[in-house]
Amino acid sequence: MEKEMDNTIFNEKTESLNEPGVAEHSQNEDIPGGEDEFKPSQTAYMEKGKERENAVIKEKCNLLKAPGVSEHSQKNDDNTGGEGHIKPVPTKTKKKVSKSQLMNTVINDRHSTFFHRNCPGSTKFRLLMDGVAEIAWYCPVGKPNDSFTDCIAFCNLHGDALSFEKQREILIEKASVTVVLVRTLEKGQKGTTVISDLYRSPKPLIILIADNDGSAVQVKDGKYKVGLKDRSQSDVSEELKGIIRKILYGPHTSFQLESMAKVPGVTVDEDDEVCQKGKSAALKTVKMLQGMEISKIKDTFLPCQGDLWHEWCRINKELYHLKGHIEQEKSQKQQQLSKIRQNQCKASCSELMKSFTESLLSLPSKQKEYFLKWTQILIDALSTDDLSSILQSYDEKWTEVLTLKKKHDKSDLLTSKQTELEQISKTLQSATFGLEHIFREMGQIYEAHRTVQAKSRHTDWSKYPELAADLMISGHPVELMDGDAGHVPLTWISRLIKELIKKLGDQRVFVLSVLGLQSSGKSTMLNAMFGLKFAVSAGRCTKGAFMQLVKVSEEIKKDFQFDYFLVVDTEGLRALELAGNATLHHDNALATFVVGLGSMTLINIFGENPAEMQDVLQIVVQAFMRMKKVKLSPSCVFVHQNVTDIAAAEKNMDGKRRLQEKLDQMAQLAAKEELCDAECFSDIIDFDVQKDVKYFAQLWEGSPPMAPPNPGYSESIQELKNIILSKAKCSAGITLSHFNRKIHDLWKALMNEHFVFSFKNTLEIAVYRKLEVEYGNWTWALRSNMLAIENQLHTRIENGELDKVERSDLFKAMSEKYKEVEKDMSKYFEDDRDKEMLVQWRGRFENKIKEFQEELVRGVERKLDEVIQQKKACKKLDDKKTDFENKLLQKSKKLAHKLKDKAKNEEELKKHFNSVWDHWVKELTADAQPIQDIKLDDDQANILNDLGFEWNLIFECKKNGRYKKISEVGNYSDYIVLGKHQDTTGKGLASQVATFFEAGAKTIINYLKRPFEHEDQEMIRSLINSVEKQSLDAIMSKPVATRGYSSTYLQEVAKTVQDTVTEFESNKKCAFKKEFRVDLLLYVFDTACSWLSQSHKKYKTSNDAHTYLESKKTQYYNIFSSFCKGNSSAVVFGEMICEKLRVSIVEAVCNKVPINLAGEMRSTFPAFNGNRLNLEKHLLKSLAEKEDFDAFITYIRNPRKQVEAFIKEKVNTYMLGEHKDKALSILRKNVEDINKLVIQDLFDTTKKVKTQRGDTDMWAKEFSSLLSDKLTLDAISCQNFKDIKNFDFLQETIEKGLVSITKMISQLSLDKMKEFRLRPDQILIDQLCNCCWETCPFCAAVCTNTIKDHSPEDHSVPFHRSEAINGWHYRNTEILCVEFCTTQVASEGSFYPCHDSNHTIPCKKYRTAGPPYENWSITPDESKLKYWTWFVCQFQEKLENHYGLKFTQHGEIPSEWKMHTKKEAIQSLDEM
Repeated sequence: MEKEMDNTIFNEKTESLNEPGVAEHSQNEDIPGGEDEFKPSQTAYMEKGKERENAVIKEKCNLLKAPGVSEHSQKNDDNTGGEGHIKPVPTKTKKKVSKSQLMNTVINDRHSTFFHRNCPGSTKFRLLMDGVAEIAWYCPVGKPNDSFTDCIAFCNLHGDALSFEKQREILIEKASVTVVLVRTLEKGQKGTTVISDLYRSPKPLIILIADNDGSAVQVKDGKYKVGLKDRSQSDVSEELKGIIRKILYGPHTSFQLESMAKVPGVTVDEDDEVCQKGKSAALKTVKMLQGMEISKIKDTFLPCQGDLWHEWCRINKELYHLKGHIEQEKSQKQQQLSKIRQNQCKASCSELMKSFTESLLSLPSKQKEYFLKWTQILIDALSTDDLSSILQSYDEKWTEVLTLKKKHDKSDLLTSKQTELEQISKTLQSATFGLEHIFREMGQIYEAHRTVQAKSRHTDWSKYPELAADLMISGHPVELMDGDAGHVPLTWISRLIKELIKKLGDQRVFVLSVLGLQSSGKSTMLNAMFGLKFAVSAGRCTKGAFMQLVKVSEEIKKDFQFDYFLVVDTEGLRALELAGNATLHHDNALATFVVGLGSMTLINIFGENPAEMQDVLQIVVQAFMRMKKVKLSPSCVFVHQNVTDIAAAEKNMDGKRRLQEKLDQMAQLAAKEELCDAECFSDIIDFDVQKDVKYFAQLWEGSPPMAPPNPGYSESIQELKNIILSKAKCSAGITLSHFNRKIHDLWKALMNEHFVFSFKNTLEIAVYRKLEVEYGNWTWALRSNMLAIENQLHTRIENGELDKVERSDLFKAMSEKYKEVEKDMSKYFEDDRDKEMLVQWRGRFENKIKEFQEELVRGVERKLDEVIQQKKACKKLDDKKTDFENKLLQKSKKLAHKLKDKAKNEEELKKHFNSVWDHWVKELTADAQPIQDIKLDDDQANILNDLGFEWNLIFECKKNGRYKKISEVGNYSDYIVLGKHQDTTGKGLASQVATFFEAGAKTIINYLKRPFEHEDQEMIRSLINSVEKQSLDAIMSKPVATRGYSSTYLQEVAKTVQDTVTEFESNKKCAFKKEFRVDLLLYVFDTACSWLSQSHKKYKTSNDAHTYLESKKTQYYNIFSSFCKGNSSAVVFGEMICEKLRVSIVEAVCNKVPINLAGEMRSTFPAFNGNRLNLEKHLLKSLAEKEDFDAFITYIRNPRKQVEAFIKEKVNTYMLGEHKDKALSILRKNVEDINKLVIQDLFDTTKKVKTQRGDTDMWAKEFSSLLSDKLTLDAISCQNFKDIKNFDFLQETIEKGLVSITKMISQLSLDKMKEFRLRPDQILIDQLCNCCWETCPFCAAVCTNTIKDHSPEDHSVPFHRSEAINGWHYRNTEILCVEFCTTQVASEGSFYPCHDSNHTIPCKKYRTAGPPYENWSITPDESKLKYWTWFVCQFQEKLENHYGLKFTQHGEIPSEWKMHTKKEAIQSLDEM
């Protein structure tokens, strides 16, 4: 028979031999789920070797998946007497001849192609194989010793051919040559008729006679007989080969295997309706490709992935290597990218893609499988002839080029031939066409439409990711990296994985990837191990990277912590298509990408060539080194394939030793390359050379194509699989969403040259930010608890019950809450779904919480000590208070009795009281000197004048108010005078502080500076901030609250400021104008004045008798009025107690409500209920909504100050605006709670006094004692109320008073809280601003880490900003610099790290510049936050005026920025 395999170029002649074979080889791998079964009579034509290497590999896969198949087929084969021989008469023989064994020697004498009686495991009886026909191919190598020069198909009929007439007739009809094995040719036998018919047939016939010992004889033309008796099989085999060769050299018939379907009575699974519908759809799709040159198909029907996509990739890569005017260039390139996407959208409606995707969308799942398989078969058939022709042309042209090179021909002819060869190579690349290219086109169509969001005739693009996800779930490999463009289509892959998550859930996967040299058997190994579908063979090398899902079966799922294996197959390292540095860069990038993705990476080493091994190891070790530096920790297993003798233990041990030495050597080299310490490979990754190295036998026993697979290879595959599974059991894998982010992170980093500096683990960042939120909750729990403790202790101190606070008591008081927080922390770190990632921070955060508790305790201890000192300082006045109270009560009572019947109304009473009040106060304070108010303005002016500044200058500076914004000035040049110390040689302050960027190949250096230089401006600003802080610290250390204010405090500060400025001038060789010194001193005084005024007021209130008595005037007027009305002592005493309670309750409520209000806002107010970054986003939104340029400048220059102002504003709005009702409900609840406590204490006091028959003094002491932990209650004087006996009446009087007090306080203005010790805004400031405030050394963006001291974590901010915002400009020009520092660190520029540097640092290696650069993580990023581009455009003129510079020439604002609206700017903050 002649079969044109799948319409390919192979013409295979078939010999029919009637002898049992092996049904094992009948599996048809071409049609999913199908077998070519030919009925009736259970006859089946089963294909073996249909795709040569592929078929063998697939067999091998089946062995792995179902080890019992071989044994099963062995048991079904009867190799005893009558093995399908055509026997005219029964004859006994001493030795039975095996036809299958004889056929094997013809096909391949080293491999039992067909199973026979002498094979190991053979059984006595045939159970299933009678009547089954097997087919196997002989394929020549192309060498002189080939048995045949063409591909030959051998068909083997199992059982007695006489018993299976239908099968026999079909085989005889279709065969090119028929070979019959008989016992004898004696006449009268049952098979004589059959033999006679064959003899008369024009088709060639070979009769093998078991009882004949003669050699081959040609009976007539095309008819031969061969004796087998007493002859060796090798002799017979050679004779048979010779006869077959002779026959096939002449004319003979042939056929296509597909023609079997037309034989009456034969059914084919392809005729099933499902298969036919799939085939019909595939034919419809592929029909439009018929007749086209294969090299033009992709350009015609798949335009999006050709030049357009390759150009897009090239421009996108250039975004990470910008030169010259970076932002302008970046804007141009982004416009080019957008234009390419638009062109892709226009070109994306090809008929092929429309037909293909319509079929995928409309066909049921089973039909879809057939459709895809048929499409692949038909596409392969299209390309076979063209590929052969192109390869032949390539071979011929390459031979011509080599011939010319050998002749040392340097003529134009050689150049011409090389050009032609290159063109053929490109044609060969274009001619590579398969399903993967159609799927790639789907990805590009999706990416283009997604980017442009254009309306298109192509309306189904949004469904493509779902289609691809369905295919991936069903077991198809999906392209992860485009091998032709060398790019990962992130938008497509991201959407595809999101669709997977929709369909499967966010399942956990164990990512297994493989690395190795090209054509080293990586895909073959994975296919064999998991039964996958990765393309194999030298003609179908993997390009790029493909991924395929393998579900963990239910039987073993309990042993694993994940649901799927995700296998990543990659193109080989050291691909011949690349050369030189391109190869090294490509390989390093690919290895880093694959190693980073994998939970485990198989390192595939082929052969025993040390040079090749070194190539792989060097790349792999560097990839693992990079993973270590970015805190990823995959595992690895080395697979050493094609080892000659894997059983030699000693040799393997030596091989492992050499591998370990080579790995250690490579680790040391990689450590130098990546700038880190590593002495051996195990320093980089957990690696055990004894367990993590696997030696593999050769795949083939001999040379393909006729070499059989090596059983040892399958054993090695199974052993490796067991190793992988055992390691996988210890891994939790990663979620699909994590895998998705990982792809983004790794690829974005790889686009830059410096992977480690560029890598940003977005999942880790997200997990860390979530942890920051939890940290905020834990710290708030501790802070709010400590504030409650502070309130309680403060009350006891004010009541005189506590004169010393021990730190141990504070720790004890909050121990219970601390244990709760510790428990919450443990639960979070142990139960969160990201616990594997969280573990790296657990110890650090536990320490931070402990440090936070200690900091809280120290702070409260310090504050309470100050209260105690203040209490002691005002003891003199406190001692007098009781005396004052008794005397005032007596005087009030006496005056009331005197006026009892004379005063007509309230107004007259007030008049009489006021007329004596001043006299009483003067009388009581005759021996006390009143404390005067302070006059800070006068003191400041006098101090400045004493320092030598003119009055006019002082008054002018105060009048213009410029000093208030001195820390936010854009240009300090107005404050500078070039004095005699200025260096005029060009190396003064301005020249020393040069920061510039070098413009790549042009070697033009653009110096960036401010008006002076950047460093000058920053040093002056740093001087101002430093002086402000030092001065405020010095002032706040003074005992103003306990001893009062003194002007000497300001004098000391002024002198220190003067000395600091003078020292600065001396060191920096510059001189400030007098205006600078005056403005700086006024700024420092202004900052300190608020604290001085508050502290002095506190001192005066606590120590000034006049002030104290004036505060009691209303209270004693009420007592006087009550006496005048004739009220009893109990009523007056009750009213007096109520007044004291009113003051105390107001104070208690106003110190508790802020804690509750702050807690409520922290948990419900969006700006305050997250981490530091969340607060930053809301602040920026607020600034944008107001469009207040001055507020922006404050934020840029002093971010903390603006954040504090934002918190105060939002708290005020919350309390007095839309959330006022909520705030009031918190106030009322606290009032009610305190009121209940007071009433209970009042009841308990009265009960106890009545029981013990006590007096007023006892009642007052007991009541004060019960309230001492709750309220700050002034001492109660009972001297004038000894006559009170009815304490029930007193209780009733006080309870009535409490009702009115409660009502009054419940209506209290929330502004009242600002007058007390605790304020909600300050509590929130303490909580939310206790974070990092370091700013980027380039753009001054503030670090958004919630932890104040977050070492060793780098400072970072999600989005940086244009340096123009910070006043950067090009040196010696007035041109502002618009670049973002995230762009600069990806560019070819350089900068001077400090003003006195003589060498530049490449921006890409900015961390090597030392602090502060080394502590910042600035990830190269081509994207920009629209917020800051909008800001630059919106405030362009104001920025220019502020800095005295211009956005012009190469500092011109890119036109793209001007398209961003405020709405888009605010929305972009959600990307942070």
